[in-house]
Amino acid sequence: MSLDWIIRILTENWPMFLRGAGFTLLISIIGTIIGSLIGLIIGVIRTIPMPERGIKRILLKVVNALLASYIEFFRGTPMIVQAMVIYYGSALAFDIHMNHIFAGIFIVSINTGAYMAEIVRGGIISIDKGQFEAAHAIGMNHIQTMFNVVLPQVIRNILPATGNEFVINIKDTSVLNVISVTELYFQTKSIAGNNFRYFEAFFVACILYFIMTFTVTRILRYIERRMDGPESYTMNQMQVQTAESMLRRTKT
Repeated sequence: MSLDWIIRILTENWPMFLRGAGFTLLISIIGTIIGSLIGLIIGVIRTIPMPERGIKRILLKVVNALLASYIEFFRGTPMIVQAMVIYYGSALAFDIHMNHIFAGIFIVSINTGAYMAEIVRGGIISIDKGQFEAAHAIGMNHIQTMFNVVLPQVIRNILPATGNEFVINIKDTSVLNVISVTELYFQTKSIAGNNFRYFEAFFVACILYFIMTFTVTRILRYIERRMDGPESYTMNQMQVQTAESMLRRTKT
């Protein structure tokens, strides 16, 4: 490895490295946010109590079967294969020619959604059943229970797993080069092909990937600490809500 070559590659091609890193962050951030929303919706739907009989029971079973198929398919196949099938398949089968960046965001989003759906479902299941029963006892339905009681706790509990998905997406965007998304790996491969210094070029890319993932990890750890609040605090009377006060608030 030549240090002179590393410095030369970085100084001559820093706009390409910066552009690639920017697209990598753009796709991973938007894909993680959309994927988390998909996972949140699916997680809530899959935890709806099954009715004992009637058309609602049949409809819910069909929906759960479709959602389970979506989760198993996208968790059971590599993202690089999904990218090829979705991008080129949509063009061949439906004559839909997607923009490369849009296709990358779409693929990362639906892939992340499949993983986040199970993470959210696990977070909901982990909440004590007594909280569901207490919410139902004061007249809340399933949706009200989720948004007012369960999801605030679930979001905090799954934050480390969500951050892990974000870090994984930063690295996994590299597979999108197969559909010509100009992210960091694609740009690095182009730079290396121009001067035939593959090791030095990808060494720079390795450092950039590490900087992005390390920075994101530190930011997420900070957010976790902020959400946890102070280690010691005194709960005053205004912070304590009884079932009766919650019931009066829901009625108003």
